[in-house]
Formats: sequence, structure tokens, C-alpha cells
Amino acid sequence: MSRLFTASDFDFALPPELIAQHPAPERSGSRLLDGRAATPVDRMFRDLHGLLEAGDLLVFNNTLVIKARLFGVKSTGGSVEALIERVLPGTQEVWAHMRASKSPKPGALVRFNDAFDAEVLGRCGPDNGLFHLRFPSDPFELLDAHGHVPLPPYITHEDSGDDVRRYQTVFAREPGAVAAPTAALHFDEGVLADLAARGVVTAHVTLHVGAGTFQPVRVETLAEHKMHSEWFQVPAETVAAIAETRARGGKVVAVGTTTLRALESAALGCALKAGARETDIFITPGFEFQVVDRLLTNFHLPKSTLMMLVSAFAGYEPVMDLYRHAIAEQYRFFSYGDAMLLARR
Repeated sequence: MSRLFTASDFDFALPPELIAQHPAPERSGSRLLDGRAATPVDRMFRDLHGLLEAGDLLVFNNTLVIKARLFGVKSTGGSVEALIERVLPGTQEVWAHMRASKSPKPGALVRFNDAFDAEVLGRCGPDNGLFHLRFPSDPFELLDAHGHVPLPPYITHEDSGDDVRRYQTVFAREPGAVAAPTAALHFDEGVLADLAARGVVTAHVTLHVGAGTFQPVRVETLAEHKMHSEWFQVPAETVAAIAETRARGGKVVAVGTTTLRALESAALGCALKAGARETDIFITPGFEFQVVDRLLTNFHLPKSTLMMLVSAFAGYEPVMDLYRHAIAEQYRFFSYGDAMLLARR
């Protein structure tokens, strides 16, 4: 009989000093824990090309992090902090998390950065937990001009010019994420060149990461957890590249949990299909993976859905052992931290 997991099974004690507040001086200068075999091996990220074979396929998430955090004031004078969760396609409207002493009512105006006014249209999203706002012009342009990098809540410094550059992948193309696909932050031009010389092929998906990625699971029974929804797209070229990789006996390597979620969502209940849609897939131990053979990922928050995902992929006990090893060896954790490479079990 398979084990029935609870949220507490994915808890662990992390010394606060291991939470990386800044990235490594060089992207590929971070550490890489090779967790594919029974005995973990401590490596450097720039050594990744030596761990893959010619004909393997690396799939990246090419989402681009927008400057989604805004500070403003209501017409009554009260301060407001907003985190834009989603820009609605083809409109000047957004969904946002908002923190204020008193929630603004529909019709109210909020002035952001003393530069533009946004109208509150009402509440929206899961359980009406978000605010529906209308901007006076293109939201992407306004955010780029007046917004702040949406650093995760466990990073304590204000965003800087270095964060603008480093909390973004070198291949980011499609704007819409409010959190970075952090496993991909380690790649630089040198690593990509080494992989190409090795004969490793690349492809991409797009999944716009939402703020819900940082939310812990607050119920013990996993089936009671309501997963946040995110938009993703898998191009036909990526589906074809995966089929070609399978035909030549190569491995499909997902760069990050967001890439894995997109690929496995596109294969739910059928063969892998190209296209775009929403996913609220919640991957827990017992999930049957259809697409991904290897996973490159950072170290995740205790009791998070991502801890559950990596445990489903590589096995609960092996993953918990890897985390104990990483803590003992003082790996750096979370978004600006180090990475590990896992095999599907």
C-alpha cells in the first residue's frame, strides 16, 4: 500500500544563513548537487555539460520577469503595495495582490509611483483574493518604467540594478512572470556554448510563474490544497524536438519545475500536445510522469508544492536525504541559491 503523505512530511529545518540573499558572483559559479545516483556528488554548475550526453534535450522556460511590484497611495491618502499577478492579454487590465490598511472599493483610484492612476474594477481570481485594475495605458510599459523587481519574500533587501539583471534568465523572451524560473538563472553564454559543443539540444516552453509559487501548503491533507493557476504554452517545435529525442534514445531534461509543470500538463491523459492553456496541476508522490526524464532544480521552501513535486519525481526519501546533505554541506537555498540534478525514479 502506498504511503499517504501530509504537508508535514515535507517540512525541514533550514538555518537562516543558508537562504541566499544575493546570486553567486557569476551565474555558472553556483554549486550543483548531482543527485542522480544513490550517493550524491558535489559539483559546480559550469560542469553540467559533462553530466549530459549528446542527443539529450534541455527544455527551458523562456518567460520574462516583469517589474511587477508597485507602491502607491489611495485617494484617501493611505499607502498601497501591489504585486501584479497577471496582465490580461490585449487589454490595459491586470490582476493584482494588494496590501493596504483598508481595501480600495470598486471605482477607486490608486496613484502608483506618483506617475499614473489605476482604477479598481473589483475583486477577481481564486476566492476573489485578487484585485482587478485598469491601467491608463500599456501595463507592460508602465511596469517597466515604474515597477520594482518582485523579489521573493525571503529576500530582505530592496531591489537594485543587479537584481534587474540577475533575477532574469539570459534567454528570457516572453513577458508575464512575477517570479523567475530560478533553475535557469545559472545558465550563461559559456555554459550554453559548452552544452552545444557536447551535442546537447535545446528547446523552450513558456510558463508565466505566479506569486503562488512561494505559498506554503497550509493544510495537512494534500488533497485539500487549492493550487494556483498559471498560463503556459508548449510550441509545436518543442513537441517535435521531444519526439526526436525519444527516437534517438536521448533524455528529456526539464530546466526547472515550471518547465516540468508545463510539459506534464500538456501530456495529461494523452500524448504530449502543443498549445496554450491554464494549468493548476498539483504534482505529489504517486504522479505518473509522461515526458521528463531528468530535472534541474533549485532547493525549495519547506512544505511547498515544489518540495512535493521534486519528491514525486525523484522519490521522497532520496530527496529528503539530498536536502540533509545540502544543509550539512552548506549549499545556498531558494531563488538565488544553488541547484541540483535529479533523475526520475
